[in-house]
Amino acid sequence: MAGPPGSARGGEPGVSLLQTILAFLLALGPLIVVHELGHFAVARACGVKVLRFSLGFGRVLVRWHWGRDGTEWALSAIPLGGYVKMLDEREAPVAPAELPRAFNRQNVWKRIAIVVAGPLANFLLAIVLYWGLFLHGLPDVRAVVGNVVAGSPAAQAGFAADEAIVAVGGQSVVTWNDARWILLEAAVDRARVPVQTLTLGGALRERRLDLSGLESEAVDKDFMQAVGFEIRRSLRPVVGLVVPRGVADRAGLRPDDIVRAINEEPVDKGWQQIVAQIRASPDQPLVFDVERNRQPVRITLTPERVAEGDRIFGRIGVGPGDMVEVRYGAWTGLQRAVARTWEVSVFSLRMLGKMLIGEVSLKNLSGPVTIADYAGKSAQAGWVPFLLFLALISISLGVLNLLPIPLLDGGHLLYYVVEIVKGSPVSERVMEVGQQFGMAVLFVLMAFALYNDMVRLTSG
Repeated sequence: MAGPPGSARGGEPGVSLLQTILAFLLALGPLIVVHELGHFAVARACGVKVLRFSLGFGRVLVRWHWGRDGTEWALSAIPLGGYVKMLDEREAPVAPAELPRAFNRQNVWKRIAIVVAGPLANFLLAIVLYWGLFLHGLPDVRAVVGNVVAGSPAAQAGFAADEAIVAVGGQSVVTWNDARWILLEAAVDRARVPVQTLTLGGALRERRLDLSGLESEAVDKDFMQAVGFEIRRSLRPVVGLVVPRGVADRAGLRPDDIVRAINEEPVDKGWQQIVAQIRASPDQPLVFDVERNRQPVRITLTPERVAEGDRIFGRIGVGPGDMVEVRYGAWTGLQRAVARTWEVSVFSLRMLGKMLIGEVSLKNLSGPVTIADYAGKSAQAGWVPFLLFLALISISLGVLNLLPIPLLDGGHLLYYVVEIVKGSPVSERVMEVGQQFGMAVLFVLMAFALYNDMVRLTSG
């Protein structure tokens, strides 16, 4: 993933354990709150009394009462979930005057609405996050092939370095993120996908990329490397993005300027050399010799000082010419946000299904350690990558809770569907056996996920 304009990823210190933990809590906490607020809001709208709203499980650490019903708001010891406890005769005696407000006394459609509101809230949060990011603009790298791995599916299809990918599977693409998403779906289906490219000479070519031979573990590793595409890492020293009213913009740097030298030192190592010089020079004047329309231009600028934790670096607000900014208007952005949320949700379900039948490796299952690791890394990369990560995890949380496993929201929905079909609620005995089954399934899934986390952690 490309860093934000004017930043560099290489050579920076790793994410500390404290940063990882804080980023994990900052990511998971709001997602759990949003999920439980969905249950809470619809329960209240349906006239059900809420006794407790808890962030976390286990022993209550902090509690206070608020609202017309005196709802207890709690922070509990295990921050890996949460719950909304409602008035229910199956859990404790209920005063006759409050029976109409008990959850178990509601008709099945109200109970379905309350249960489904949690996952729906997570999907809505993802839509809002994607929408805001599409309105703001997302920096990404153009889909230009670097090297092609010998013997890979890309090499067998005849791809060559410096070709720009313009369409995959009939869908237009501009960035590697767009191309990777479509290719990943094709790889899960083990399909042959048509890919259109534009050569340096301007010739349009179509190739058939056969992904049927990829191993199931490929999606868990460097997927693009497995396909055979090496994204061009040494970006050209050409200015692409210029942040409005930033240091570079005020100094006169313009898109398509070719940086030939900085402080009379030739730029011969690509864009990373430019970034390294800028980051190492906060509050220090730099003289840029650039080529603009084949004419030499000299520009003097001073990188602004930026503090990130205990690190100080310079920034001028530019991105390389191989980068583009994906931005949409309000209506188109909302449509794209809904479509992206739907695509990720469906893809997540398909991946889970293929894991169950053995077509995709269980190594793709991730647990809290991997999530925390990605949270820390995305937070260090900037707020845009972190919000993208947050949207993805929010969708995953929504999808997971809709699985028809007892103890999850989807398990309750399954009971209610049976109730609609047979005309009466599921028996207490069936629900008890279902809970035991659900606990066993969740325990096995968590064990697999934690095992995968440990493997990733120990293998680096």
